[in-house]
Amino acid sequence: MQSVFTGPVYVVRDNIDTDQIISAQFLNLVPTIAEEYEKLGSYALDGLPKSLYPIRYVKEGQLDSEFPIVVGGKNFGCGSSREHAPIAMGSANCQLVLAESFARIFFRNCVATGELYPCEITERLCDVLKTGDVVTVDLDAATVTVKESGKVYHFKPLGDVRPVVDAGGLFNYARASGMIAAK
Repeated sequence: MQSVFTGPVYVVRDNIDTDQIISAQFLNLVPTIAEEYEKLGSYALDGLPKSLYPIRYVKEGQLDSEFPIVVGGKNFGCGSSREHAPIAMGSANCQLVLAESFARIFFRNCVATGELYPCEITERLCDVLKTGDVVTVDLDAATVTVKESGKVYHFKPLGDVRPVVDAGGLFNYARASGMIAAK
């Protein structure tokens, strides 16, 4: 599995809730239907107020984001327990979220769906980085290196969560490890 990710970041602040990640009006899209899964990505982070986030995570008319890494503050993914939130972000080609802390249900939904890696950063990167800055995230070393400055930041190792996300989610992990019968 891939362990190093490089790309521009999309920076958000504290308390980004699941309504901002995927608006309730799009919850009728069914992620197991390929066309609807793709469409979910076009709405990822669309609930963020345009006044605070004039650069949109997914450009109008696009299905995917140019930002594979999202950087957030505290309590990322708070609000309702919709698993559509990490699924929409994954569909938009988000590979991981670096945040100071996650709402527990969002963190668990990231792991269960295998859509993206929820990495708890040990410093407040949302105050250091701006949208478009390029970083390299190394899951093995649990580091984030800022391209422009070369400065290295750390996040908590993913531990037992990592192989589940690597496998593509809880059911894929259970099948691969023999916990449940393969399809």
